[in-house]
Amino acid sequence: MIRQAVARDEPKIRECAELAYARYVPLVGRKPAPMTADFADQIAAGRVYVSATDDGDFQGFIVFYPEGEHILLENVTVLPASAGRGVGEALIAFCESQARACGKRAVHIYTNEKMAENLSIYPKLGYHEVDRRSEDGFNRVYFAKPLP
Repeated sequence: MIRQAVARDEPKIRECAELAYARYVPLVGRKPAPMTADFADQIAAGRVYVSATDDGDFQGFIVFYPEGEHILLENVTVLPASAGRGVGEALIAFCESQARACGKRAVHIYTNEKMAENLSIYPKLGYHEVDRRSEDGFNRVYFAKPLP
């Protein structure tokens, strides 16, 4: 089940980000952006959705919003205990569905160049690399997926 996040989800969202991204701190040299995001503000803006089991157990979350002709998928994170079960793919598919429903032509996503796993996952989901640049002290790789 995927639903829009509410304020009471913020502690679980923050914990999920901390747990999922902790392994990248040594590689990136500092906390990746999702570990320091203002989730309360993003939730209030309606940009965050959570994935939960049928019993309501939190599994992960996604942050996305319209930006021009596309949707920017800013963050997709899954609890390590839920990894490998298709939760991330379901969240990304949900984002793509919402983008189509809003008449957007593409979904854009970025990741840190040190997050090698993401660099291989996104192309498997139909995303292609469109740019590499340094922003806010992070070396980011940008991907896009045109939507039919």
